[in-house]
Amino acid sequence: MRNAPTILHLDMDAFYASVEQASKPSLRGKAVVVGGLGPRGVVATASYEARVFGVHSAMPMAQARRLAPNAAYLVPRFSLYRSVSEQVMALLRELSPLVEPLSLDEAFVDLEAGGAAWDEESARLTGVKLRADIREVTGLTGSVGLAASKMLAKIASEEAKPDGLVLIEPGTERALLAPMTVRTLPGVGPATGDHLRRAGITTVEELAEAGQDELVRLLGKAHGQALYAMALARDDRPVVAEREAKSVSVEDTYDVDIHDRLRIGLEVQRLADRCVGRLREAGLSGRTIVLKVRRYDFSTLTRSETLRGPTDDPAVVREAAARLLDSVDTTGGVRLLGVGVSGLADYTQEDLFAQFAQAVPAPVAEEPEKGAAEAVAEQPEPVGRHWRAGQDVWHAEYGPGWVQGSGLGRVTVRFETPQSAPGRVRTFSVEDPALRSADPLPLVSPRAPEDGCAQVSSDPASLPKSWSGTEGGGATSRP
Repeated sequence: MRNAPTILHLDMDAFYASVEQASKPSLRGKAVVVGGLGPRGVVATASYEARVFGVHSAMPMAQARRLAPNAAYLVPRFSLYRSVSEQVMALLRELSPLVEPLSLDEAFVDLEAGGAAWDEESARLTGVKLRADIREVTGLTGSVGLAASKMLAKIASEEAKPDGLVLIEPGTERALLAPMTVRTLPGVGPATGDHLRRAGITTVEELAEAGQDELVRLLGKAHGQALYAMALARDDRPVVAEREAKSVSVEDTYDVDIHDRLRIGLEVQRLADRCVGRLREAGLSGRTIVLKVRRYDFSTLTRSETLRGPTDDPAVVREAAARLLDSVDTTGGVRLLGVGVSGLADYTQEDLFAQFAQAVPAPVAEEPEKGAAEAVAEQPEPVGRHWRAGQDVWHAEYGPGWVQGSGLGRVTVRFETPQSAPGRVRTFSVEDPALRSADPLPLVSPRAPEDGCAQVSSDPASLPKSWSGTEGGGATSRP
């Protein structure tokens, strides 16, 4: 482990909910919950205002509504979250070539590798500047942890939440870790934590005092040795730049079980097309097609087949997914479907015979998951005139806004933009031809040229065309 605190861990604060608050002025400072809004949905992220009521990630949405009935409940807008994440990751890459993204809102950075920091003072100044840059570029806040290792940097960022910076000074690591719960350490989940608690070990200090031999006896050689080293504040894991994706997948959870076999087949085809879309966006192809089916009783079946060459052809993926579906009994109904591609490559097999040849079946996995919480899946774009809370819309007369709610043939829209004051609310028929689905607007206005020749107005009626589209009020491009 290095001596200087030059490993930085960034964790964006309540990311999805914070993006929604930045996007919707009327929700700033209020309780916001993002996730699946159906009867089986779960919370993806809750704002800090909602957490006061006990709402947290992975909680069933029905329970969240009971705890915070007056919160704003919104569907996820993953395209916008990815766009904001790309802005944040670009700032991190300006600091160092060694950036290890963990998710859309979290990453490690080796500041020393990029010459951005080499001692305690330079690391602190870099962290301060990074937080300021993130706020300027995205309008959001992030918590920064600085330490001499990845484990300690992550712990520091947790201590910094929300919207703070914590630097762990070299030589203070053991004293800092000692009173913390064993669950603080990476790799200690609920099961391991309970196992250690039954052995009388609840804090990191007790973990260190138990000794390596005892931990190996309790947890096995690899896990026991790793936890003992971490209890002594030893962590030599390097920051690994741009970890390669192992698979690309999409899935949807349905509010009501699907029983009709024809509709199930159509859903699988649609998911296959979305999966290929993501493959192509990433410039990837893959050899193994995977179908995931969660049935009415929560049992989950996974089927897969491996092609002779990698593909990003939607017809190939659709056909493979359909063949896999033929081997699954859906008589009792299904509650979740997913399609994925693994065995990724950065090229496509041009030999059509290799793509369409008989696939080599891979081992079948059956994973009963009775009682498991439903995953938060990215929902498809609205079909027809169905409006979801939080969805971006454009009205021919009133401009950009977002859906507050809908029902009984009516849809309520609040018209505001990220740069405007809280907007007015209006209600329309769900069939109103003047109301259209739209793309998200940028959270922060583009900077005007230094010569001052161009100005960007926050008035919804005069937004730049690249933001909102021009023909019929429809959206044409993403930020």
